[in-house]
Amino acid sequence: MVTTDVIITMRMILSAMMAVVELVERVPTFVLHRIVIIKCRKLVSMYLTGGTSTKSLHEIKVVLTNTTKLCSTKSIVTINGKFPGPTIYAREGDNVNIKLTNHVQYNVTIHWHGVRRLRTGWADGLAYITQCPIRPGQSYLYNFTLTGQRGTLLGHAHISWLRATTHGAIVILPQKGVSYPFPKPDKEKIIMLCEWWKADVEAVVNQATQTGLPPNISDAHVVNGQTGAVPGYPSPGNDPFNGSDKLILGYKIATLEQKLRSYLRFTLHVESGKTYLLRIINAALNDELFFKIAGHNITVVEVDAAYTKPFSTDTIFTNALLTADKSVGKYLMAVSPFMDTLVAVDNVTAIAFLRYKGTIAFSPPVLTTSPAINATPVTSTFMDNLRSLNSKKYPANVPLTVDHSLYFTIGVGIDPCATCVNGSKAVGAINNISFIMPTTALLQAHYYSISGVFTDDFPAMPPISFNYTGNNTAFNLQTINGTRTYRLAFNSTVQLVLQGTTIIAPESHPFHLHGFNFFVVGKGFGNFDPDNDKKKFNLADPVERNTISLPTAGWAAIRFRADNPGVWFLHCHLEVHTTWGLKMVFVVDNGEGPDESLLPPPSDLPNC
Repeated sequence: MVTTDVIITMRMILSAMMAVVELVERVPTFVLHRIVIIKCRKLVSMYLTGGTSTKSLHEIKVVLTNTTKLCSTKSIVTINGKFPGPTIYAREGDNVNIKLTNHVQYNVTIHWHGVRRLRTGWADGLAYITQCPIRPGQSYLYNFTLTGQRGTLLGHAHISWLRATTHGAIVILPQKGVSYPFPKPDKEKIIMLCEWWKADVEAVVNQATQTGLPPNISDAHVVNGQTGAVPGYPSPGNDPFNGSDKLILGYKIATLEQKLRSYLRFTLHVESGKTYLLRIINAALNDELFFKIAGHNITVVEVDAAYTKPFSTDTIFTNALLTADKSVGKYLMAVSPFMDTLVAVDNVTAIAFLRYKGTIAFSPPVLTTSPAINATPVTSTFMDNLRSLNSKKYPANVPLTVDHSLYFTIGVGIDPCATCVNGSKAVGAINNISFIMPTTALLQAHYYSISGVFTDDFPAMPPISFNYTGNNTAFNLQTINGTRTYRLAFNSTVQLVLQGTTIIAPESHPFHLHGFNFFVVGKGFGNFDPDNDKKKFNLADPVERNTISLPTAGWAAIRFRADNPGVWFLHCHLEVHTTWGLKMVFVVDNGEGPDESLLPPPSDLPNC
């Protein structure tokens, strides 16, 4: 028999637990974090206070960690047991040494996304491209120098889909005595965005590979490790037990704690009148994401560790300055996906809060409206506003002449697969070539001249010219498979036009180039017109990037100088497409002398 006293007691416990959630939201630094903060403060103080060290030493361990979200607990692969992982702080010009030890059952690598590792491709962290993976129980020292970059980048696993939870920020501060080219912020905050699957992510990709079908989409988006309120799961203001008193009595304390975790959401604490540099990182596997704060505009000042001309917007994809200039209160932060075609996507908006100091407890938040999921004009306007700072100190060194003019068609196809459910599988292809991953690392094969691992006959142009963005429903969907690369002479200049196609379905593709920054000199919708579109190229102050979002059924033109010898990956950063083979490799030969040549491999380089 359920008594009224017991029911009231249990509801009082639940109310008390909810008050703890409110307390965590109100207190920026919780007491339990104190020991960690004291320990970490010494590690970063020399960077934040102007230390003189030129070597940045870090030790990271890849471990399994139990994590509860969406009312269930699972074991995930993390860096140092944290999700997201710890931030690596360094200064421009620092030599960075990161010792990674693998304590999980999977092979592991960590890619330092966006870092220009000049002549040290061995530290790129890309499995079977620049290194063999780090096996369970093994260690490897990533050693590289930060050259000509300052801003926010990302370190993430680059094997299978482990980067879903194995990632952390890289903050490159200016050299000692060098200020930002924008008003000095009072504080800096890292905001990491990603996706969350209730299922084991490796099981998700393995199932997709075996069936030949697209993988299951994620269940939620995450802000700094917290999902916030998600439809279909307990959320603040709702009874997580659906009003059933019998269910309340059936829950153990551990289950109540698990339920409580579903309430937690990230809160950004600010003070009126202060300016904050928000270092915003999209670590999602398969989604491009909007970020918006209710009632606030933010000023973009940097992308991909390169300064930009400042511009104000209310919806962004990158780093920005936020001035806390609104009334004291709590403001909704919304993270929502962008997808302007008929492709399945996780359409759950992640909820977080910006909270002013002095806000009354349990204050209702000021709300906002996220952009429509297919808000192409929002993304186009944002991209069009991005411009390099192009000052005397930070010039935009755009190549004005071109040695290699390349035209790559980007799309998906269907290849035969005898073991798959429908006898076929989805594939990705560049110039109709679906890339096959080798079993020997390409950089080692290149350095030691090992034959039979790859060829250097990747085509500069599509094998067949057609209306790339027209009606291609009757087009042959089968691709050519191969480990084919394109060879570049040291210091040669490259113009690459990435052309989207409508084969199966048009889609926006965020393309990432390892080892280089490039300049986005033009973009547009439809087919690239070499006669007219080139006349509109911005060769004065184009934005400098390492990743460019290719417009749906459109094109983007980039230029870069091949001044970094080694083997460098170009791929769609949607992990589903990379898995399907939407990738290729540039091989950059050595120049003249040791200063223009790839360094020898380190002694602890893992073996395949």
